[in-house]
Amino acid sequence: MWPGRSSAALLLSLAIALSLTAVPASAATGWTVTGPSSRSPLTAQLTLEAGQLKLSAARAGRTVLAPAPVGLRTERADLSKDLKVLGQQQRVLAERYTMTTGKRKERAVRARETRFQLAAGDARFELVLRVSDDGVAYRYVLPDEGGTVVTGEASAYRLDPAATAWLLPYNAWYENQRVETTAAGAPAGEFGHPSLFQSGADFVLLTESDVDGSYSGSKLVHEAGSPTYAVKLADERVTAPGALRTPWRTAIIGDLATVTESTLVDDLAAPSKIEDTSWIRPGKSAWSWLSEHQSPRDFDRQKVYVDFAARNGWPYVLVDEGWSEDWVPELTRYARARGVEVLLWFHWQTLDTPQKRAEVLPKVKAWGVKGVKVDFMESDSQARYAWYDEILAETAALELMINFHGSTIPHGLARTWPHVMTMEAIHGQEQLPQPANNPVHPFTRNVVGSMDFTPVALEVGPRTSSVGHEVALPVLYESAWQHFADKPEAYDRHPNTLRFLNQVPTVWDETRYLSGHPGDEAALARRSGDRWFVGAITAGPARTVSTPLSFLGEGEWLVETVRDVPGSPRSDVQRESRVLRATDTLSHAVPANGGFAAIACPATPGRTTCDKPVQHVPGTSLTITPQDAGDRSPGSTFEISAEFTADRPVRDAVLAPSVPEGWSVAGEPVRDNDFAPGEVLSGKWTVTVGSRTGKHEIPVAADFRDPSLDAPEVHVAKAVSVFVPPPVPADGASVSELPFVSAANGWGPVERDRSNNDQAAGDGNPLTIGGVTYAKGLGTHAVSEVTVYLGRGCRSFTALVGLDDETTEPGSATFQLLGDGEELAETPVLRGGSPAVALSADVTGVRMLTLRTTDGGDGKNHDHTDWAEPRLSC
Repeated sequence: MWPGRSSAALLLSLAIALSLTAVPASAATGWTVTGPSSRSPLTAQLTLEAGQLKLSAARAGRTVLAPAPVGLRTERADLSKDLKVLGQQQRVLAERYTMTTGKRKERAVRARETRFQLAAGDARFELVLRVSDDGVAYRYVLPDEGGTVVTGEASAYRLDPAATAWLLPYNAWYENQRVETTAAGAPAGEFGHPSLFQSGADFVLLTESDVDGSYSGSKLVHEAGSPTYAVKLADERVTAPGALRTPWRTAIIGDLATVTESTLVDDLAAPSKIEDTSWIRPGKSAWSWLSEHQSPRDFDRQKVYVDFAARNGWPYVLVDEGWSEDWVPELTRYARARGVEVLLWFHWQTLDTPQKRAEVLPKVKAWGVKGVKVDFMESDSQARYAWYDEILAETAALELMINFHGSTIPHGLARTWPHVMTMEAIHGQEQLPQPANNPVHPFTRNVVGSMDFTPVALEVGPRTSSVGHEVALPVLYESAWQHFADKPEAYDRHPNTLRFLNQVPTVWDETRYLSGHPGDEAALARRSGDRWFVGAITAGPARTVSTPLSFLGEGEWLVETVRDVPGSPRSDVQRESRVLRATDTLSHAVPANGGFAAIACPATPGRTTCDKPVQHVPGTSLTITPQDAGDRSPGSTFEISAEFTADRPVRDAVLAPSVPEGWSVAGEPVRDNDFAPGEVLSGKWTVTVGSRTGKHEIPVAADFRDPSLDAPEVHVAKAVSVFVPPPVPADGASVSELPFVSAANGWGPVERDRSNNDQAAGDGNPLTIGGVTYAKGLGTHAVSEVTVYLGRGCRSFTALVGLDDETTEPGSATFQLLGDGEELAETPVLRGGSPAVALSADVTGVRMLTLRTTDGGDGKNHDHTDWAEPRLSC
């Protein structure tokens, strides 16, 4: 039994215990652990000298990791010195598991594991050492002695001083550019996982696996001139209430092909906590933020991205920072009727507590959102890993997929939590990178897990790589959600590129290294079903790139290549087809920073393309009456009717409304198991209004199956709008005391009686304009809009407005008042540091009052706008 792990969470292995011998410390000073078979190329050597343990590793007899310290320190004992080996146990692991993401769906693992029982004085612990064909890993296991506080590790790696190194200067979001240096010649400092080294024919990728909230993340610390890289924890103190298993200190070892194709990080991770993964769906996504930053605020523009995704068979649209809950439910209904699902961006502070997650996540799930992108965690601390544990469990329970940005690197999370679709932790397209680092990523960051680089920038960004280079990236860079970087119009202007993107999958049955070297060029082949996809890129001068086709099976294969037009590297790619065999080689001249991509499929008689048809959902019509039920008082009733048709046969059609909590509906769902074109599915229901005031939507949905689709379930819905009025405001009421009918903010939430400050609710400061502090009001961030209900019962509105003094950088904004959509008053452009300006309006007869701020025209994103003392006469 593994300490601290229930039997249900043990490895699903066919573990065979080979020995249970106790070895006294005096009996030997060295122990060799070999790989799982006689042909395994790797061995690990554990030595005990003067009470200190050191670990080394060799490949085919060549030392790749020289002896380096092993051990850790706790508040109770120093477990890195005066050590004794009390005994050992050894077994060979053999297990299989299935992934929803990654470079290979079906995984087979074999490794030899030795557990060394150790003592430092009265303290006891274990070192668990595994050797597989592709790496060496070890972890510490501490018994439950009423809890442990770890104060650091002695763990380190010692490389060949002359080994070439590709290192990532550390920050907690892993978005720096990698630097090429040597193991000893690297500057002093901290470097992030994974770190790649080459000595002769041997490559070593150092990283960690199976990190969760029971421990802290780590980094590598290097002293100038030294070939040693020490493990440093992100926290000075790591607390464990009971037994503790540390993460695996992991070295992936082999030739470049072995390292690139390795799944060791996932192999070491805890097994899946999700039994039913049928709801987890990788896929391509249309994404607008990079090419047009303001577009996530624009409902109509997001519909354009939905339509584009639907035309091209992409299953997702990602709505990034700036979306409003006023229209996301409608966008979700619009998208799902077209076979497209919506993903939503969140700042992590919006979801940083159980209370916030309990409020937000079920709400977006009810809207029909299928997944979330969570951003800006920027920490490897134990506390942040505990937060990862919590949000992963909660999103899994709600069947919401997840993407982490501003995050740590993958540590096997996608095995333990298969709904983790991808993670950023990369100097990606958002950084507008030069192509020099692009051939490094397949051999470093992308080895350890899905990588949300957001590829294929055709017209956005520096445009220093060729179109052939860009089109190869979604093959070369594995990500279960592939968020493409450019706008629909850019892809439509490159039809051959778009045609290839419409075919490329985002999960793979197999991955093969073909050729290349970090920083120079990279070529990989990935298989999906009976089709192979090839991606090849270069950094630097024009050249000819040759990739062997030995990965193909027997017989003839149709190979369709997309590559740059000679002399025109920014034009759309050209296509060409050939029939080839596994003994052939793909060779293409590529321009500077160029590349190419290809699809290969069995060459059967009459087959002219490897393309599969782009899938589209059936055309449908859904009409509902009424569309707007107007104002309704609690306890009142109204009737809804609906009619649904489809233009091709579908199965298991169900038509029904759904109502908010506290409401009720009379009438049964309408069903038709074999629904034919021309038929009409119709129904009527009576809805009783609940007591909660504000805007409500009553969706009426037709759900059905189309077996011709890969994802056969289709959801078509429209919603009836209902407004339950709150009381008319009292005379002299502050707007900050009223319920919001709606609220949208440029950054973070609208704050009551505080400034906007940052993303978290309640993190604002006292409202201060021009050095004067105000007790009541709203803190917003332009562009913002807050609507409150007046019920035609008020006469006037007054406020003092301006930019909050926390706006330390240049900012400007205008303030507007609207009554039922008509402008009532507006300020000129106001700037930071200026005194408050009075703003008032006659609101006689106004039902809905809207307080709006807009950018003053300078494009700056520092407009913290305050509505101070916003009072109503009613």
